[in-house]
This record gives sequence, C-alpha cells and structure tokens, in this order.
Amino acid sequence: MNVRGGATRAQIVDAADRLFYRQGYEHTSFAAIAEAVRISRGNFYHHFKSKDLILDAVIEARLADARRMLEQWETEHADPGDRVRRFVEILLANRADIQSYGCPVGTLTSELAKLDHAALGEANSLFTLFRAWLRDQFTLLGHAEEADALAMHVLAMTQGVATLANAFKDEDFIRREVRRINDWLDTYTTT
Repeated sequence: MNVRGGATRAQIVDAADRLFYRQGYEHTSFAAIAEAVRISRGNFYHHFKSKDLILDAVIEARLADARRMLEQWETEHADPGDRVRRFVEILLANRADIQSYGCPVGTLTSELAKLDHAALGEANSLFTLFRAWLRDQFTLLGHAEEADALAMHVLAMTQGVATLANAFKDEDFIRREVRRINDWLDTYTTT
C-alpha cells in the first residue's frame, strides 16, 4: 500500500472509531464514514470491503493505542500504585466524552454483545488487556493472591462510574467517585 493509501486507511479507521463511539456501530453507515473522511465510496471500498472489516481495524487501533498508553504510564510512573491511579483518572481526563457517550470500550462491547456480533471477543480483548495490566500492578504492590480480583474490582468501579456519569451527565459525580476509588486504592498501595 502506498503512503497516501496508508494515510487514507488510517483516516477511515480514525473517523470510524469516532463515529462508532458517538453513534454506535450499528447506527454508523459506510456513507457517514466516507463523508467524515471526505472520500468517494469507490475509494472507501478500495480500503474496506465491509463495515465488519472497519470494526476489526478500529479494535486493532484501540488495542495499539491502549498498549502505548499503558507503556507510557510504566515509563512515567515508577510506582505501580501511581499507575493504577492514572488508570482511574482517565475518568477525569475524558469526563466530557464519558458524560456524552459513555466509556468507548464499555459501550462498544455492550453493543456488540446485544448484536451477538462475531467481533465481541476481539472487543473484549481491550478489557482483557486492562485486566492483565491492572493485575500486574497489584502483583507488584504485593497482592499477588488477590491481584486478579482487585483488577476486576477497579474495572467494575470505573465502568460503573462511566455508565452512571453518562446516564446522569454529572461531572461532580465523576470527581467524587474518582476520589473514593483513590481512597480505596490507598488501602492497597500504602505500606
């Protein structure tokens, strides 16, 4: 694929990712994605033959972005407790989008589950990545025996906050709950 073709493909994936997040996978058409990228349908079909192939590319891009983010946190924060806090504080950093659209991972997996879509397993790999990473952080903190349960608890808490923040459009709720989660984390991260 030439450089321009690669750039166009990346633009399609980026536009589809935004539209899937804001409108949902099922409610996003080929035409809407092509319009967002400002390319003809013929050029669009040159890059992707189906919406499912776009979905696969969006999930791959989200996984790559998540891996880069987690690697960056490991570089920036020596303490695993600080890394877990950084994960929780995504709720604050993305609060406007979360209030409007929910969590991008949670909303996609929920929609694909309702559709009984073949890509659900791949979409769930985002949660699996976060679960494994959080488990590693709790293991480093000295909680190996309960590390997976703690990781799942953090995922459950953050997903619950994102869901309710989206339902109630309440930024103060996000701030309060992030403080509460961080207070809870203190019991596992301080010696």
